[in-house]
Amino acid sequence: MPGRPGSAVTDLLIDGHLVAGGSGTFSTINPATEEPIGLAADADAADMARAIGAARSAFDDTDWSRDVALRVHCLRQLRTALNAEIEELRAVTVAEVGAPITGTHGSHLQGPVNDLASPADIAENYSWRTDLGLASPMGIATRRDLVREPYGVVGAITPFNFPHQINLAKLGPALAAGNTVVLKPAPETPWCAAHVGRIIAEHTDFPPGVVNIVTSSDPRIGARLCEDARVDLVSFTGSSTTGTAVMAAAAPTITKVCLELGGKSAFVVLDDADLALACGAAAVAVSRHAGQGCAFTTRLLVPRDRYDDAVDAAAAAMADIPVGDPTDPATVCGPLISARQRDRVKGYLDLAVAEGGSFACGGGRPAGLSLGYFIAPTVIRGLDNSARVAREEIFGPVLVVVAHDGDDDAIRIANDSPYGLSAAVWSADSDRAEAVAARLRTGTVSVNGGVWYSADVPFGGYKQSGNGREMGLAGFEEYLETKVIAIAVDL
Repeated sequence: MPGRPGSAVTDLLIDGHLVAGGSGTFSTINPATEEPIGLAADADAADMARAIGAARSAFDDTDWSRDVALRVHCLRQLRTALNAEIEELRAVTVAEVGAPITGTHGSHLQGPVNDLASPADIAENYSWRTDLGLASPMGIATRRDLVREPYGVVGAITPFNFPHQINLAKLGPALAAGNTVVLKPAPETPWCAAHVGRIIAEHTDFPPGVVNIVTSSDPRIGARLCEDARVDLVSFTGSSTTGTAVMAAAAPTITKVCLELGGKSAFVVLDDADLALACGAAAVAVSRHAGQGCAFTTRLLVPRDRYDDAVDAAAAAMADIPVGDPTDPATVCGPLISARQRDRVKGYLDLAVAEGGSFACGGGRPAGLSLGYFIAPTVIRGLDNSARVAREEIFGPVLVVVAHDGDDDAIRIANDSPYGLSAAVWSADSDRAEAVAARLRTGTVSVNGGVWYSADVPFGGYKQSGNGREMGLAGFEEYLETKVIAIAVDL
């Protein structure tokens, strides 16, 4: 179990140097206790401008974009250095994010740190140049080569929910592909990013300006990455509403935008499934990390004639989910990230009642927890897919149970959403489940508990859940331009 995080990290990383923020500092809050745990550097517009300039110079004026061996070396060095300080990072993650400590052994920390091996391996073995062979277009004998090159300066804007996973899933492939990066993390979780910046500065050979990390209490500072013509690609993870603003801000310069946005993913239970097992799995899935996951399955679609049994099964499973102190290894559901997010979720619970729904369990603050931004895991019953709580992303431990009338109807309801990030299907017949999965308009689908999350698997969504992919070869290639060189030859 980690102790309290160490001394505050109050520095930005700009042009290879750890520097103070132009706006001073701001507090980072422990969401489980509502107490400040330290200070983070508060960047101003001038800091961001210097970071973009440093990234631009490092790309244009050094060999970073052409030196694959150096890039691979630096990423492997970073992976080793992060692992050397994993316990300090674990303490920071639990305190700042409210992440249950058990999760830091997986996707909250150690998983993404170790996954840095993947983009390094891809870069080391990638076919950067492909011979397209000889041809004679317009009668001119020509040898054609397809060349993949980095975009240039990448602006990475990340949210609070899984900061290490999302920060490193952007930094790893962008850097491995030869880009330089300016990372702007969420105001709620500056330390997670700042620690990575300090480790890069103190323990790796990344050239100055290749990685810049700019923390700020002002979300508008990140908008400058979308507007500055020196930035060639913006990679954003967050809400679909903010994603729209990112696209609009980048439009005047025709900057490429990669978006990983919201979700309202369906957990489809077919009529031959083990109802208690499936509904219990759905309840646990939406309660992890207080439901703060864009791909979490927050709509439970169940056969109409077994609706009451399904609600009871989900509620019984939720009642047994440990909620509370994230430093306790038994905790599954920790706090929401902030008072604002807690109040937002509470607003949706009030809306559920106004829309005619009721709570099979939960519906407010857990008993016995007077401090912290906690919401009890909640099952909402009595609503159909037209309800706002069944259509809008709540980002809390809230499961809405919706009835369906067979496979075709379940598919219709699952696809009746502005989002298309993820889904799950459960059935006693795996072929039947896979046939349903094939008809769902989502970027990932879990069948009978299958796990799609992995460093080699591309992640992203359809429709308003974004564009582009992260991780895997597809995620790596998002950060590459395509060039064709045609050379006239004598035959």
